[in-house]
Order: sequence, then C-alpha cells, then structure tokens
Amino acid sequence: MGASKTHSPAVPSPVSLDRAIASNDRLTSLAARLRESEQRLATIAPLLPDTLAREVRSGPIDDEGWSLLVSNAAVAAKLRQLLPRLNDELRARSFRDLPIRVRLRAY
Repeated sequence: MGASKTHSPAVPSPVSLDRAIASNDRLTSLAARLRESEQRLATIAPLLPDTLAREVRSGPIDDEGWSLLVSNAAVAAKLRQLLPRLNDELRARSFRDLPIRVRLRAY
C-alpha cells in the first residue's frame, strides 16, 4: 500500500476588519450606527455633570431613537431632567432628531 496523502482544507487569506466590514452591508450599517452613537455621546458629555457623565454609556441607535445606558435609577431620573437640553444640543450640531431613551444597563 502506498502512503496516503492528507490534504488540509484551504485556509482563506486574512482580511482586515475594516475590509470585512466594508464588504458586508449589515456590518457597514452597524458600524455607522455605532459611530453615530459614540459621536452623540461625545457631543452631550460636556453638558453632563462629571458625576453623571461617569455613569452614562452610549447605547443602540435606530430609526426609533437613541438609547443612553445608565448604571442606576437615580442616574436615569437625573438624566431624564436634562433631556430637553441634550436634545437641543444635538439638534444644534445637526444630528438627526431622534428621541433619547434612557435605559438601565444590565450587568
């Protein structure tokens, strides 16, 4: 009997993450929404007191609104009081006019 040859499956060439995202419409859309969410948070962060800003994270954004994720109910209550001012700032900076949703972060 002859020696059997084993063939390893072809390994695709590595692709950069940016290239992989750019080649997939769903990933491109997700990346754009993530960027917009982070840009929105960077825009409103200077309006938040330091103690509040440390407790707020950017969350999902879609056609229905933008979510801010907070650590607890007290932070959520205080943030809700600031929503009119935050929305005004976002509009002034030419962001899409979307409602801001305040959600508790799951740990």
